[in-house]
Amino acid sequence: MSKKADNRSSSGKAMDLKLMMRIYRLASPYKTYLYLAIFLTLAYAVTGPVIPELIKRAIDTDIQNKDMEGLIRTSALIFGLYLLNTLMMLLRTWFSAILAQNVVFDLRNRVYRYITRLKLKYIDRTPVGTYITRNVSDIQTVSDFFTEGAVTISGDILMISVIMAFMFYTDWKLTLVTLSVLPFLLLAAYIFKEKVRVAFTEVRQQVQRLNAFVQEHITGMQIVQIFNRESTEEKRFRKINQAHRDANIRSVFYYAVFFPVVEIITALAIGLIVWYGVHTVIRSEITDGASFGAIVQFIMYVGMFFRPVRQIADRFNSMQMGIVSAERVFKLIDNQENLEKSGDLKPEIKGRIEFDKVWFAYNEDEWVLKDLSFQVKEGKTLALVGATGAGKSSVVNLISRFYDFSQGEIRIDGIPIQDMDITHLRKNTSVVLQDVFLFSGSILDNVKLFNPSMTDEEVIAACKAVGAHGFIEKLPGQYQYKVMERGATLSVGQRQLISFARALAFDPRILILDEATSSIDSETEALIQQAIALLMKDRTSIVIAHRLSTIQKADEIVVLDKGRILEQGTHAALMAKEGAYATMYRSQFEMNQADMPDSVN
Repeated sequence: MSKKADNRSSSGKAMDLKLMMRIYRLASPYKTYLYLAIFLTLAYAVTGPVIPELIKRAIDTDIQNKDMEGLIRTSALIFGLYLLNTLMMLLRTWFSAILAQNVVFDLRNRVYRYITRLKLKYIDRTPVGTYITRNVSDIQTVSDFFTEGAVTISGDILMISVIMAFMFYTDWKLTLVTLSVLPFLLLAAYIFKEKVRVAFTEVRQQVQRLNAFVQEHITGMQIVQIFNRESTEEKRFRKINQAHRDANIRSVFYYAVFFPVVEIITALAIGLIVWYGVHTVIRSEITDGASFGAIVQFIMYVGMFFRPVRQIADRFNSMQMGIVSAERVFKLIDNQENLEKSGDLKPEIKGRIEFDKVWFAYNEDEWVLKDLSFQVKEGKTLALVGATGAGKSSVVNLISRFYDFSQGEIRIDGIPIQDMDITHLRKNTSVVLQDVFLFSGSILDNVKLFNPSMTDEEVIAACKAVGAHGFIEKLPGQYQYKVMERGATLSVGQRQLISFARALAFDPRILILDEATSSIDSETEALIQQAIALLMKDRTSIVIAHRLSTIQKADEIVVLDKGRILEQGTHAALMAKEGAYATMYRSQFEMNQADMPDSVN
């Protein structure tokens, strides 16, 4: 058992060292700030302990010999050293902060870039709060590694070494008396370090749970309110929040106990110095420099000695938490299997799409598409219909490579899509979804998506083409109207019109409409039918339609059932066939007739 524990311990230490070196490599572009921080830390560690030695000389030499000139010189030197040390502390803190914030800036950009390139399959399975924690809280903790980490600890260790050298040089007996309490301090520091490390790790885990819960429930607040789940979800939040509170209280408790213990030990050391020093002076057992000046010197050294010893435990935990957080971040970005894989080809896309015996599953062996084969010719329109779960939206996800298929091949203009540059593929493909997502910002920004090559005139022209210009002109600020998160201040129809304008403005060769009109009222639908026809003109289009009346003019209609093609043909051919499509169409037609007012019927 102990052997296994030793192996885990040595492995952990090796891992920490490896992670530390990797964290320091993040500072390579800013090594000047790192070197300056190291130099100033070490310089302060050397010059700081000189001050008590000068104070001893002032007491035992200048004052005792009534040498006013010498006292003035010594005092000036002490004052100058205090100023120098203060300046070095200020500059070290400044350079360390610049270094840490630049590393955080680069790492946060790197993590965000990684997240934007993740496969949707992985994003769907991971709470959004996890990504928020990695990109915000964890990376911020990494900054503590540079401001309170190894560099500062090295300076503290050097200062302790210099202080001990001065102490032994001045009076080795008084030094041994002073250091007699050191084992108690080291034991307290070790216990504190271990307890706080565990507590901080738990705090980070609870922060992640809290972020994930809050983000998910704010996003889904409408569902919470619709089903009167406020009280239930509040109880769940209370439990998570309580766990977060308790974890923080435990970490604070260890601080609350440790620092008073250190103060008691420090006071004990000072008491021993005074007792032993005064005792030897009174008894005239002054040897090797023991004096009143030495007693004052040693009292100052105790404060200077125990402060870094106390801080080392705290700083070690800050460094350890930085390492833990960095490990979590590196574990995320090192997993290249979760990233979208891109080809190199950037051909001129014309729009011919081929599915050749494609199999696809979101979960292993739970096939959503089974041996699917069809073709969409350049500039033609294919409509996909079928019951919920038939696999229609999966076809859309595969064409845009939001997901990768398991077997078969998908080709565009005869080129397998895996061989194409994924950015080039999506640049030539626009998808209009049923659930439109709009970002916080102006309508102008939501149409162009901050594309610097797109002009305002092109945005306005696209909005006019799809019929969105009319309602936009009536909004305060018109195209500068600020859209709230997810477009909450706009109606469903207005959000959908903006999404159509966005698709048209980017001028794709392949257009995909995933039930894009199913949430729009009849009046708005009539408004955009002409715009859709304009949008689909001379483009290869795939339309997933809930309302079969909107796809009668499609060049080809594919009826899917449980991932397989049930029927295929034009609207007229499928109606004449009197199969599944004709049954669905007549069923919808009869329902629409039943929903119309009697005066219309």
